[in-house]
Amino acid sequence: MLRYVLAALLAACVCLPAQALETPRKTEWDRQFDTLDARNRALAARAVGWPERVNVSAESLPAKDRAFLERLAADTWRGLDSLRDRESGLPWEFLVLDPQSTAAEKARIGDYVNVTSVGMYLIAVVGAQEMGLLSGREARARIERLLDTLEKLENSGGLLYNWYDSTTLERTSDFVSFVDSAWLTAALMVVRQAYPRFSPRCDRLIQRMDYRAFYDERVGLMHAGFDAASGVRTPSHYGLLYAETRVGSLIAIGKGDVPQAHWYRLARTFSPDWSWQRQVPQGQTQRKVGGHEVRGGYYQWQGQRFVPSWGGSMFEALMPWLVLDEGRIAPESFGANARAHVDIQRRYATEVLGYPVWGMSPSQSPDGRHYHEYGVEVLGARGYPAGAVTPHASGLSLMVEPAPAVANLRRLAQLGMYGDFGFFDSLGLVAEGQGQGVRAGEAARTYLVLDQAMMFISLVNHLRKGAIQRHFAADPLMRKALPLMRGENFFE
Repeated sequence: MLRYVLAALLAACVCLPAQALETPRKTEWDRQFDTLDARNRALAARAVGWPERVNVSAESLPAKDRAFLERLAADTWRGLDSLRDRESGLPWEFLVLDPQSTAAEKARIGDYVNVTSVGMYLIAVVGAQEMGLLSGREARARIERLLDTLEKLENSGGLLYNWYDSTTLERTSDFVSFVDSAWLTAALMVVRQAYPRFSPRCDRLIQRMDYRAFYDERVGLMHAGFDAASGVRTPSHYGLLYAETRVGSLIAIGKGDVPQAHWYRLARTFSPDWSWQRQVPQGQTQRKVGGHEVRGGYYQWQGQRFVPSWGGSMFEALMPWLVLDEGRIAPESFGANARAHVDIQRRYATEVLGYPVWGMSPSQSPDGRHYHEYGVEVLGARGYPAGAVTPHASGLSLMVEPAPAVANLRRLAQLGMYGDFGFFDSLGLVAEGQGQGVRAGEAARTYLVLDQAMMFISLVNHLRKGAIQRHFAADPLMRKALPLMRGENFFE
């Protein structure tokens, strides 16, 4: 029965497609260029903007914390808005710069996009107006262009595929993902609350996304996704409550596509019989929540109780905070658990691993060549390995524990992590030798749209009193679903 409850790692929102499809229009577009350098220059010319410098010194950043965060928000937004195709409005998935040059010929451009990244950019546009970085007219123009594009994209029964070419709009994958679909829906919900004029268009896109396509009635859980070509759904399910997929579960319930009982089938902790997990859950008793039987339980590290995520990463724990004020909605469950995760992330990295900075979450590897899972192993049921620190983990932490998060961001800037478009994606850590501690290593000169958007939206919520969270909570779908989060105490 294990396969019915384990999260499907290969369908996580940032995994590359297992097999890319042919894209004849992009192939024809590529043929006009004799060299990769010429192709890169042509792509850069299609971008809305381009970084003017690689590095920004920490000394040039504002001394006062609020001014520092406002500057970070402005720089991060400028990057999000620049690194997208000016014709389609779709963001690029990533840009990797040469350590010494911003030349397009020396860069690697991810000129394709994931559905979650599209949703994150839409939310970021709303946030940019909240921050005063866009006028209402400018924000509406960007959203209108992107909605035009979304309505043109090939879909599977109303659900978008996981990957598209950002230049030609060709889909590059047969896979349709539950969690990625959910983040796009969340973005459309935010947009229709922030800009009622777009409500009819957002409504149509949301209503055609039928989450019954992912739901397994036998076990009451969501499949990670399905292959649209064969119609085959993934054998594994998302079965753990404390994961970024909880937003999707709430949306599917709010739409009425799946029953409320699904929420209570999600595991707070796994059975103690499963010896593969990091520790045996404590306090694992059956209790009634919302009229349903739920098996509770928690893990513990150095006296701190917490409900685990799968890998112990920050985005599993806190990505839902981009749209959900879990500290206010569910202080005894999700709010308390978020504080525990931030505290253990900080203490484990600095006290156990000896890192000079903290915050582990899936991100680009420090060499800039691979997307990799990183986490604090003790926080996960399975646990991702350590090895790199990513600034977006601190960005997410701003919404939970702002003081240590700001201090950590400043340290990251001092370690050469700040560029023209805000923070780079990851920092490597290097062991000095036996008993000599750990020092900061190389920084990947990478801007990854997903992580940059998580950083920016976190800043908007922190600096503008939960602006994005308030838009999301006001949506009719959430007004139906949010009561499910209330009234549970993970640690009683």
